[in-house]
Amino acid sequence: MATSEYHHGDMDIEAQEATWHGFIVGSTWGGLITVLSVGYAVLAVAIGMNWMISLGIMAVVGLAAGLFLNLGGRWMATLVLLIILALVVQGFIGLFGLLL
Repeated sequence: MATSEYHHGDMDIEAQEATWHGFIVGSTWGGLITVLSVGYAVLAVAIGMNWMISLGIMAVVGLAAGLFLNLGGRWMATLVLLIILALVVQGFIGLFGLLL
């Protein structure tokens, strides 16, 4: 009968843990960005709320979610960049609306 060289609990799993952590963080970020984008679209387009108010509401939701989930400064910087992107897009919408 051959003996096995496997010993339960002796394997180095740092790479697997790092991969799992990256997957969870990426999924959390992707899910939150999706929720914020869809929430903004629902408030501004489907309900007809003023775009600035709906942007403010989604910014507060994103800030609260980032603080609650302890996502750190990179999440806050991403949130600021998303707000700036939304302002630029709304600026283009207003600019092209003047042409009609």
